[in-house]
Amino acid sequence: MWAIVVAAGSGERFGGPKQYESLGDGTVLDRSVAVARAVADKVIVVVPPGRARGSGDVEGGPTRSESVRRGLAALPDQAEIVVVHDGARPFASPELYRAVIDAVRAGADAAVPGVAVSDTIKVVDTAMTVVDTPDRATLVAVQTPQAFAADRLRAAHTGQPEGTDDASLVEAIGGRVVVVPGEPDNRKITVADDLQWARQRVAEER
Repeated sequence: MWAIVVAAGSGERFGGPKQYESLGDGTVLDRSVAVARAVADKVIVVVPPGRARGSGDVEGGPTRSESVRRGLAALPDQAEIVVVHDGARPFASPELYRAVIDAVRAGADAAVPGVAVSDTIKVVDTAMTVVDTPDRATLVAVQTPQAFAADRLRAAHTGQPEGTDDASLVEAIGGRVVVVPGEPDNRKITVADDLQWARQRVAEER
């Protein structure tokens, strides 16, 4: 089983490459990669141009989807299951990895972690007029790691489509995507407050 840790973003909303911010004894990315290595047989880390440090690193592209494709290109043809994880989510647990992997081994094309949505969600048009209010009970907020049958993920990326996550691309080709329970602490570092929270969480672990 292979893992691709996607960490090629510039961190525009954060104000810099957040994946290289200090966290505990290393960086945000170090922690994300360490968990992936504890579960996967091999790990590919997709990094910004000029940041590759070893044979397991590949340089990313201008979009997240292109970065994932470059990670996929580094996988051997015989890879059967691949997990894609955001490098800016340093608190995903090994158990969460195993849950999505087990769901794919059980027959799903893809498996994603999801947590319940607590806010009411409105669908709006370009004029910011509300056009729909979906039933909150049918919604989940999706996290990574996301696990895939490798051949289905490769097929989903054929033609270089773009998506906010890889599961949406598998959905687009008719793949079966299932949801497993996500983890509240599997929070993505997006803004400075997220990093402050993460550092506090690490301090509490000691």
